[in-house]
Amino acid sequence: MTRLTHLDASGAANMVDVSEKEVTSRAAIAEGEIVMQPGTLALIRQGDAKKGDVLGTARLAGIMAAKRTHELIPLCHPLAISKVAVDCTLDDNLPGVRVTAEVKVSGQTGVEMEALTAVSVACLTVYDMVKAADRTMRIDNVRLRMKSGGRSGTFEAP
Repeated sequence: MTRLTHLDASGAANMVDVSEKEVTSRAAIAEGEIVMQPGTLALIRQGDAKKGDVLGTARLAGIMAAKRTHELIPLCHPLAISKVAVDCTLDDNLPGVRVTAEVKVSGQTGVEMEALTAVSVACLTVYDMVKAADRTMRIDNVRLRMKSGGRSGTFEAP
């Protein structure tokens, strides 16, 4: 079994020492979705949400969240992120919004948590902006789709 790097020999949580790791280009892509009533999706599509531009606000919230992940998730390293892109796409088949986040850095540790945080906060923002119209919404399938760089190389979700 792989040893958990955020635990020391006694099992106590600690921040991983990355000072000896090589600086490499690293990237991660995460995705998720928020499922809602068809009428709520129509409200977003028409731009009639009382709080304003739902997708634009969610995109911005996701970008901001990626940059602040180290303040939200204990033991995450603060990173000089070089790229965050958040895409929010309306999907009639859900019905709802699909969210994808891509994060890049040249550093000593990866950006998986930043990509996952961006997706999660973007979905939460959509929820917040239209919750008055639909309290049945649910956030689903938040997951890491791809990561590259570092010692463990590339991972792509099946």
